[in-house]
Amino acid sequence: MPKNKGKGGKNRKRGKNEADDEKRELIFKEDGQEYAQVQRMLGNGRCEAACIDGTKRLCHIRGKMHKKVWIAAGDIVLVGLRDYQDDKADVILKYMPDEARLLKAYGELPENIRLNEGVVNTLDEEDEGSNDDYIEFEDEDIDRI
Repeated sequence: MPKNKGKGGKNRKRGKNEADDEKRELIFKEDGQEYAQVQRMLGNGRCEAACIDGTKRLCHIRGKMHKKVWIAAGDIVLVGLRDYQDDKADVILKYMPDEARLLKAYGELPENIRLNEGVVNTLDEEDEGSNDDYIEFEDEDIDRI
């Protein structure tokens, strides 16, 4: 029977996120950085994000965050722009939902950006009042069928 030489299993590697409870200081963007909203996750530590400056970029999640900070579609992140590739960026920080609301209140994020939603742009304001999704039948129509 082989001896166990490791320090533990996969639960030890996951660890505990005890630091989530405490408040951290709100970090604003600097030169060479931009706010972005994740549109979809691509796998392999990458995601597609729409930056506030209007560009859609392929973002790489840095190794310090990989498998420790979980990023999903709709999250607000801080990305570091690359000098040599304008269509690619690196995810530096993920904002918690309350931090994203504070950024919007301070005017850092535009008013038209939607927070607290997993899927981006699923329902526009124009679509809320329309009732074109169903067909209404009369009793006579059902009898003819």
